[in-house]
Amino acid sequence: MLPELLQGVDTGGLLVIQDSASYSGRHLLQSFINAALNREEAVHVLGFEVSEEELKDGLRGSPVQRLHFHNAYTDPLGWTDHPAFTVHQFCLGELTRLVKQTSHSKPAILVIDSLSWILRHVSTPDVCRTLQQLRKGGAVRSIIGLLHADMHQRGTVGSVCHSATSVITVEPAMRGDEAVAKITKRSKSGKVIQDEEIFRIKDDLTVLVQSKSSKGAKKADSEEQETDPTANLTFNLRLSDTEREAKQKLALPFVFSKAKKTALLHSGPGSGRIHYEPDANDDYDQEDPDDDLDV
Repeated sequence: MLPELLQGVDTGGLLVIQDSASYSGRHLLQSFINAALNREEAVHVLGFEVSEEELKDGLRGSPVQRLHFHNAYTDPLGWTDHPAFTVHQFCLGELTRLVKQTSHSKPAILVIDSLSWILRHVSTPDVCRTLQQLRKGGAVRSIIGLLHADMHQRGTVGSVCHSATSVITVEPAMRGDEAVAKITKRSKSGKVIQDEEIFRIKDDLTVLVQSKSSKGAKKADSEEQETDPTANLTFNLRLSDTEREAKQKLALPFVFSKAKKTALLHSGPGSGRIHYEPDANDDYDQEDPDDDLDV
């Protein structure tokens, strides 16, 4: 599933790369930027954690002509007189203005490096609201954000990931140059697909999937084998062929045979009948049979 996501996030999609101190997701983020540039797509990067020079140095060999870096690294809080971009400008209007400054025929991809920096200074509901507005506004084709999960409370991480259409959680693997990607993807129909892959990032930022982790094998090792609850019962829950045949022949008291139905519905000779002829005192109204009731 990881190569499929690298080929392009769905229009209006939000991809969150979730990492921790044990394994950085920045190299995978650079792989997504590199893949988008190779597809000749315009990429806008909100850089809070690395400078433009460091970012482009990591993308060496990539076509960076369509890469637009918005410098939030130098002065992210606006302490100087003329900051390039601050964390307080993270709103729909400012981001739309930034993206539309460049002339491209197709909507661009917005990369946020990182969401953790914004979440430290902007409330979680405001961040999620802005992300949803960007997804539906049409100014950007898709959004890719890096999130350091161990820097936030579980509720904050859950809120951001719930807003995403795809979440990639990266963890270290057994080998030093490999990592594990736990992927959760939500389709437009609401179906949730989960996968787990072991990958390696090459020097040219291409991602090589080594193998797929077997979830079933891990569960079998960690959980006890399920036992049959009917194995050691003192009675039998299953019927033999003879018992099943006898059950089908049994006449139940509340099931009427055809002969019994005929006898009950059609009265024979000598049976009594009740005839009633209403008189004038009955005062029966056909339109309102309950007219004489005091209700």
